[in-house]
Amino acid sequence: MISISKQTFRRFILGQQALWPARRFEGIRGTEASLRQMEGVQLDPLTMVARSQDIAMYGRVLNYKPELLYKMAYEKRKAFDYGGWLFMYPMTEFPYWQLHMKHRQQKGMMYESFTHPPKDLIKFVLNELKERGPLANRDFEGARVSAWSYRGRKEASVALYYLWMTGEVMITNRKGFDRIYDLRERVVPQEFDYSATEADTEDYFGRKWISFLGLARENTWRTGLGDYIHRTVTQKEAKERIEKMIEQKTVSRVQVEGSKDGFLILKRDQPHLSALEAGRIPKSWKQVGPSTEEEVTFLAPLEIVSARSRANKIFDFEYLWEVYKPLHQRRWGYYTLPILYGDDLVARLDPKLDRTTMTLQILGFWLEDDAPKDEAFASALANGLIRFANMMDAIKIDFSGIKQTKLRAYLKKKLDLFFK
Repeated sequence: MISISKQTFRRFILGQQALWPARRFEGIRGTEASLRQMEGVQLDPLTMVARSQDIAMYGRVLNYKPELLYKMAYEKRKAFDYGGWLFMYPMTEFPYWQLHMKHRQQKGMMYESFTHPPKDLIKFVLNELKERGPLANRDFEGARVSAWSYRGRKEASVALYYLWMTGEVMITNRKGFDRIYDLRERVVPQEFDYSATEADTEDYFGRKWISFLGLARENTWRTGLGDYIHRTVTQKEAKERIEKMIEQKTVSRVQVEGSKDGFLILKRDQPHLSALEAGRIPKSWKQVGPSTEEEVTFLAPLEIVSARSRANKIFDFEYLWEVYKPLHQRRWGYYTLPILYGDDLVARLDPKLDRTTMTLQILGFWLEDDAPKDEAFASALANGLIRFANMMDAIKIDFSGIKQTKLRAYLKKKLDLFFK
């Protein structure tokens, strides 16, 4: 078993997600490469300042603009949207997702107005798409659902969602964040429109879950695999599969300093741990643009390295997205983002974009007790704010939410010059 320090653990997780020591990608090709490196990005419709997926890409792709994601996915057909937990995945993975889709079709939909839509309704929806081309939910007429469903208010809308989950239709484009659907064969490039074998798919997703997390906890690995293939993976099966991967030298076990959990790493990534333990940056993590010490990065609310309690486990940083909490229950703010400086999370920022004046408003700012308070950090924060504002075409920044007087004065002086 490999043993690593907590610092190596933190740096490896960040590096595998292409967030440290700097951005690695640029342009539309870089957006595609970033998605492959991330293994997938969760999509969310909220636009308080920018959508979570765009904030995630901004942290990895130099000079990123939101239109790059849609262009890469829907014009270049390099990615597709899928899942109850809506993610965007590389198009090359589509053959493996067919098994998940098959299991979805067999089990039907839970908590909806029907488990399997009536055959005549399915036929109607597919025929409408065939005859009329790409359509959104609003383009369908028909009866309202008998029971409330957040998939749609009309039976045709719920059927359309079912067909998407079972792989017969795909999201071909978006208008804003509204989904535009079309027949699968019109969306998926022919080279990827086939089903991988069940054995190959299960092996692929077993590795993918480890790659997605960087280091996956051995005792919860089966949950990730089960989600990917949409079936229950027992503890016995998981143990047998893990031992097989180790025997085949696909996977290694890792112990992290201070953690009682055992972790799994892909063998191909193991040299990165050795480099990091020796104080080196892996050669393949080629830097594009300034480092996170020169320019902070604001992490997306659904960022894999910090969402769902991972911030606490990896960085000893308490982070909870409070967007669904009532105002009086919020500790920080509606859309608060963690701030990455160097290899650590050191502060929080609650931003909002005023689209009438294109002003990036800082509604709140909180430093950790052990956060740096020197000019180097102030400069890195200023540089990060400039790039963040440029991503959404903001022309001004309102610093009123920053209560630290010296820091606010420094930022105002530096950024007022930049935005003149």
